[in-house]
Amino acid sequence: MTNLQIWTYAVVGATFALYIFIAIRARATTTSEFYVAGKGIHPVLNGMATGADWMSAASFISMAGLIAFKGYDASVYLMGWTGGYCLLAMLLAPYLRKYGKFTVPEFIGDRFYSQTARVVAVICLIVASLTYVIGQMKGIGVAFSRFLEIQFEYGLFLGMGIVFIYAVLGGMKGVTYTQIAQYCVLIFAYTVPAVFISLQLTGVALPQLGLGATMEGTDVDLLMKLNGTLKDLGFAEYTTQKGSTLNMFLLTMSLMIGTAGLPHVITRFFTVPKVRDARSSAGWALVFIAILYTTAPAVGAMARLNLIDTIQAESIAPDTSQNLKIDNLPAWFTNWEKTGLLKYEDFNGDGRIQYVGKNYKDANGNPVKNEMVKVDRDIMVLANPEIAKLPNWVIALVAAGGIAAALSTAAGLLLAISSAISHDIVKGIIAKNIDDKTELMAGRIAMAGAIVVAGYLGLHPPGFAAQVVALAFGLAASSIFPALMMGIFAKRVNNIGAVLGMLAGLSTTLVYIFWFKGWFFIPGTAMAADNASNWLLGIAPSSFGAIGALINFAIALTVSSFTAPPPEHIQHLVEDIRVPMGSGSAVDH
Repeated sequence: MTNLQIWTYAVVGATFALYIFIAIRARATTTSEFYVAGKGIHPVLNGMATGADWMSAASFISMAGLIAFKGYDASVYLMGWTGGYCLLAMLLAPYLRKYGKFTVPEFIGDRFYSQTARVVAVICLIVASLTYVIGQMKGIGVAFSRFLEIQFEYGLFLGMGIVFIYAVLGGMKGVTYTQIAQYCVLIFAYTVPAVFISLQLTGVALPQLGLGATMEGTDVDLLMKLNGTLKDLGFAEYTTQKGSTLNMFLLTMSLMIGTAGLPHVITRFFTVPKVRDARSSAGWALVFIAILYTTAPAVGAMARLNLIDTIQAESIAPDTSQNLKIDNLPAWFTNWEKTGLLKYEDFNGDGRIQYVGKNYKDANGNPVKNEMVKVDRDIMVLANPEIAKLPNWVIALVAAGGIAAALSTAAGLLLAISSAISHDIVKGIIAKNIDDKTELMAGRIAMAGAIVVAGYLGLHPPGFAAQVVALAFGLAASSIFPALMMGIFAKRVNNIGAVLGMLAGLSTTLVYIFWFKGWFFIPGTAMAADNASNWLLGIAPSSFGAIGALINFAIALTVSSFTAPPPEHIQHLVEDIRVPMGSGSAVDH
């Protein structure tokens, strides 16, 4: 066993032992503890848990990979996810906490005085959450497959087992305290290597400042160096916009309102004692989230530059005589090659690897193929410390951080799914008279079933982690967010409008995603491939959630205006939710 393997097993094993210990000590014994941690979590701790819940494998593993390869265009993920959190904190979290129930579908069912609305909300929640959890399972498999040097599938099964232990046992109470520990692990694991690499490349310790600093020993800015290098190799410049402005705007909006409509994040605000604590924990969560999100652009840019420098050595186009020799591959390259997430083909048989863009031509003007035929974007953060030749303990720490990020969000999502099934379907509709013990058992069974389904789907993900997650945000944006917004701020919206709006938003978004991702084919059409030239007005499937939300709003408001208004007590309920604390009849549940 190598020194790196020893470090990895030690660090990852220690964090697993910590998670399981916390789950056993914080085991849920009541439905209140299982669903909302007994509403007794301190705002600062809840902010930390919310940060871990929200910063998934997509944030830790995949976002910097997106930034590394897409450059400027990937800034939409930073703007969309952080902006959406601000929307959630200001427009939804305090009001939903004031209402004081366990789940999002329960609020929708009560507000729109309809069991049908509650069931539709459960369907929307499950579709969005399952899609989201696929991305987490992909991240778990990627991390385990490399650092424990096992097959992707076995890594995924191991991750499922760990989630099963602490999520099924602990419920929201156990998950909350586990997520606090996971936040500490993931943020330390993300920032420590970023500091090391920033010092290597620029001599500046803070990566946020290193991104705009000059390269060590030169007078060239890091971003200018990266732009020039990519241009010389036939790639688009890093800091230039490559996609359409309309698509970027819609993707940003889809991610923003999708974030605000994520049930597993909203539920976190049900776990604090008071309404003002929900606001406070939202602010603390934003502080904890900002640490990673301000570091990610530097990590992405530096990872891309390190990758190019490693493969292209000191020579940049047109001379390829210094390209990486196939018979002298570095250890990190061969290690990641074993996972199947990194591949090359020596097309010209010169024994070297040419890493070039599609527009690159050799000295004679002949096109040169990119011999790096596969560089999975999800490996960039995890491989970056190895590429930069950082100490083994740092590499092991990154592995533990990536796994922590994926596990924390997976647990939150699976808990949201199981709560919707046990509390909203079993307790709310099928067997209303069951006692707490039976409902708690139903929740644990639903959790186990959700883990099995999520694991199966994680074995066959429809894309890399951040791409799959972006689709989940679109589904949440088109279905749940409009219903919550209208439930709080639009007294006139009734049950018929809400149900039809949710169904219309969800179904149109699903159809658009399936059609333009090529997941089903209608004979006689030419739109069955995931090809930008086929997209409607250039709108990517991951960007359509904003359009789906507009459809949801339009149908709900229109139908409600032509049908009977909600009962008077429901309209009073809406008014009471919006009344500030201490100004009248509002009660701090």
